[in-house]
Amino acid sequence: QVQLVESGGGLVQPGESLRLSCAASRRIFSIRTMGWYRQAPGKERELVADISIGGTTNYADSVKGRFTISGDNAKNMVYLQMNSLKPEDTAVYYCNQYGLRSYWGQGTQVTVSS
Repeated sequence: QVQLVESGGGLVQPGESLRLSCAASRRIFSIRTMGWYRQAPGKERELVADISIGGTTNYADSVKGRFTISGDNAKNMVYLQMNSLKPEDTAVYYCNQYGLRSYWGQGTQVTVSS
């Protein structure tokens, strides 16, 4: 069973940065997209950013210009560089890798607070 493991979350102040990483426990073949989602308390899970195998990226309007997604398909690694963090970015962030099926990580908490 493939597992995705996220890391890099934590508590930061507004305006600071974090870099999230996601690694697969073993090789996943036929990946089409890799992405990051987040879920804040009382809210539905939402797409933050994703990247296709061809390198096309897609961002939620709320994070455009602040977050950057990157990935390594061969290693099943995906990253999310988050700059200029805001309190409204506080959420559990989940990694997703989608190919023949969808894989999810357990999530990493990001808290932005002064």
